[in-house]
Amino acid sequence: MSLTTDARTRRLTALLGTELPIIQAPMAGSQGSALALAVCATGGLGSLPAAALTPEALRAELSLLGEQSQGRPWNVNFFCHQPPVPDAAREVAWRQSLAPYYAEYGIDPAQVPTGAGRSPFSAALADLVEEFRPPVVSFHFGLPAPDLLARVRGWGSKILSSATTVEEALWLERQGVDAVIAQGLEAGGHRGHFLSREVSTQMGTFALLPQIARAVRIPVIAAGGIVDAAGVAAALALGASGVQAGTAYLLCTEATTSPVHRAALQAEARRIAQGETPRGTTLTTLFTGGAARGLVNRAMRELGPLHNAAPAFPLATAAITPLRAAAEKTGLDDFSPLWCGQNLSALTVDRGISAAEVTRALARGLHD
Repeated sequence: MSLTTDARTRRLTALLGTELPIIQAPMAGSQGSALALAVCATGGLGSLPAAALTPEALRAELSLLGEQSQGRPWNVNFFCHQPPVPDAAREVAWRQSLAPYYAEYGIDPAQVPTGAGRSPFSAALADLVEEFRPPVVSFHFGLPAPDLLARVRGWGSKILSSATTVEEALWLERQGVDAVIAQGLEAGGHRGHFLSREVSTQMGTFALLPQIARAVRIPVIAAGGIVDAAGVAAALALGASGVQAGTAYLLCTEATTSPVHRAALQAEARRIAQGETPRGTTLTTLFTGGAARGLVNRAMRELGPLHNAAPAFPLATAAITPLRAAAEKTGLDDFSPLWCGQNLSALTVDRGISAAEVTRALARGLHD
């Protein structure tokens, strides 16, 4: 099906019930419902990341979204990873790799707990969420089991999911998703791959997007490296029906981005603006075990970003979390996951910026 750009964007906004074909990417650890609501109020689709929330916290956030969205649609995002079988030998090797840092900070390795830290969508979560019947539900790492997916459809929720390859996009279309998010390699945070975890074969947004747009009949949402109006216009020109942006919102006043994370982003944006050598981003498995993009820091430089001993996603999180907490107490980001995409050029660092301002700035690309 060949549609004009305007027809594609109208198709997506009609599907989502939004004024704008702009989705705020769910960013665990850097936002709650306040950011999502601010985007919704400006005509976009605000998103709530649920994977790292306790059931109690999720219920509270969903209540706020339901009460304060004023009838505007909103999105709640879940992970769909398969929980890995713990590997005792790998866990030992991982903690041995971290031992010098435990010693540096006076952390007793015997007191460091184990655990996943992130939970996939489940029947128990569906029971909780059903009361709120979210207008949109998005998934990362594929889709939940067919019976759970059918429950979500039964609520009347529109279903989105991320694809990092054409094959993943086609698979998602066959499962009946309403729109696919084409996640390019530039994107910050976790890769949404699920058919293959081989990152070397994955493409940037503007190589991946037109291939997916040609391959599927459902709307395609571009994600990765889109931080301004020019990026939005380029994505639409290459076949997107809309865009998903995350990094552009990280410094918003409504975001909960931690102080060390904010400081690192601001410093990097200044380096770029002043023509200095940037710190740069890379994919790393150090913080969760899954490949995710963030600013390079001490842990990545000294351990290597893709560490063979890091347990499978999300089991690597527990062992490094105490180091993160200890370093952040002294203002250091050495062991913090500084998630962001490759393109930081549009970040505003000299003043606070609202999510409404960011959304309106992105929307200017709809008319370029």
